[in-house]
Amino acid sequence: MTPLLAGRKVGLTSRAMQQQLGVGEPDFGFLLHAMLVPSGGTLQRRDLLQPRVEPEIAFWLATDLRGPGVTAADVLAATRGVSAALEIVDSRIIAWRIKLVDTIADNGSSARAVVGERVVPVAEVDLAAEAVQLVRNGEVVGTGSGADVLGHPAEAVAWLANRLADFGERLQAGQVVLPGAMCASVFAQAGETFRADFPSIGSVSVTFE
Repeated sequence: MTPLLAGRKVGLTSRAMQQQLGVGEPDFGFLLHAMLVPSGGTLQRRDLLQPRVEPEIAFWLATDLRGPGVTAADVLAATRGVSAALEIVDSRIIAWRIKLVDTIADNGSSARAVVGERVVPVAEVDLAAEAVQLVRNGEVVGTGSGADVLGHPAEAVAWLANRLADFGERLQAGQVVLPGAMCASVFAQAGETFRADFPSIGSVSVTFE
């Protein structure tokens, strides 16, 4: 595995976002080790431009996934477990008036990833039914489920493995994959703490200073 590369992220997995940008499939980007933040960590708001927070289910791979032909069942078999996560997306484009080329050029709009330490075996979670509440300073600001990510978050990971095969690449054991947002993203300001609460895989949080 490339020393700097911690994993990958998938974006535009909701039908609404695909329609907004006029595309028929997701996009993807890199997750570097420098982008990972432990749950309960702090981010400096001034280090970001116009960050937004999204709750996700992180997949931790135990074996490689190489397309083409990878299925959601293959993804589950290759995954050692899942954990609660928050992706911090950001954009250099004023007011997020982005098009597909903008988010692709901007690494899928990915800036940071907050990942929980608790890793739950996939056999213990109904990932499509797994619900989430996105909470900002104690107030629920978003809800969703795994089914909001291409019907099942493992489908997004399978899509990525197959898409990477077009470039002669694969998802590697030890990597983490963020499959996409489970609800609409929420803008973050200094002084705000965000938490994602899941019934089966726990919680993850981050504070902006």
